[in-house]
Amino acid sequence: MKIFIIGDGGWGTATAILLSGYGHDVTVWGVDAAYVAEMASTRQNPRFLPGVTLPDNVKWTASPADAAGAEVVVLAVPSRYFADVCVRFRDYIPESALVVSLAKGFCDKTHKRMTELAAAALGRGRIVAVSGPSHAEEVARGIPTVVVAAAEDPEDARFVQTIWSGPRFRVYASDDPIGVEVGGAVKNVIAIAVGASDGLGFGDNTRAALITRGIAEVARFAHALGAKPQTVFGLSGMGDLVVTCTSRHSRNRLVGERLGKGEKIDDIISSMQMVAEGVWNADVVCSMAREHGVEMPISDLVRRLCHEGFPAADAIGLLMNRPMKDE
Repeated sequence: MKIFIIGDGGWGTATAILLSGYGHDVTVWGVDAAYVAEMASTRQNPRFLPGVTLPDNVKWTASPADAAGAEVVVLAVPSRYFADVCVRFRDYIPESALVVSLAKGFCDKTHKRMTELAAAALGRGRIVAVSGPSHAEEVARGIPTVVVAAAEDPEDARFVQTIWSGPRFRVYASDDPIGVEVGGAVKNVIAIAVGASDGLGFGDNTRAALITRGIAEVARFAHALGAKPQTVFGLSGMGDLVVTCTSRHSRNRLVGERLGKGEKIDDIISSMQMVAEGVWNADVVCSMAREHGVEMPISDLVRRLCHEGFPAADAIGLLMNRPMKDE
């Protein structure tokens, strides 16, 4: 199939490697024309996926017009830039193309999920969310990976399942995009808390407690937004939460670790090439939680760490000294 991937970051590039390996005709768009030309020439993406050789059969472009004729369009753009990029491509994506979102987060202005945001910005439906424990560094190297594709129309999810699945990449289908997208967004926030715990020198007990109580926050939040309960305990909920909270590849966990060691958030962000979605989404998740009357103490603490300069060393007291309650 003719597949057009919008976004030359780590996940967009890893997806291009995966799909081109199945024989699909894959083109990747990047915003920086000079860097796109460099990738096409060197077959390397040192900014976002260092050490991985890019296949010769993947094409690279900085022109949105090259999306013409695509049968599948993949949105692999950070949530903070997602809406603007969708608007930029509105007139170029074919009406017949199936659109797939890999982004994890919420719109800070409208509180829409990424598939909702894409549908509004592109003026269309048929948006499929793909999420799960899938670090780009491992997908690009053929490490066995399992994710979930979710859409309101089950046939769209199964279509993506057919295209994406292969010997080292398995896709499950779901009709619960709300649950899948909530899990993919909130786990980044919880991972910052786990990283802060690691940076403070705490141990396995603390990490396990934060992950367990973190999935409870994800479940309460997802339920309030209308998700199916079982989705939270699947690949995009528990699965993605575990990998993001424990992996050496996790940017969100690393941000938390550096906060735990006393670094300032502005210094951390300015030193990073790639985006840590949990930093931006902590604020919007907590705002949405207040709107729906959902208690999310770990997420709110991350919001304070990232947006109010609250010291990580004082954080544990706020969590441990909360009023007693039943599990």
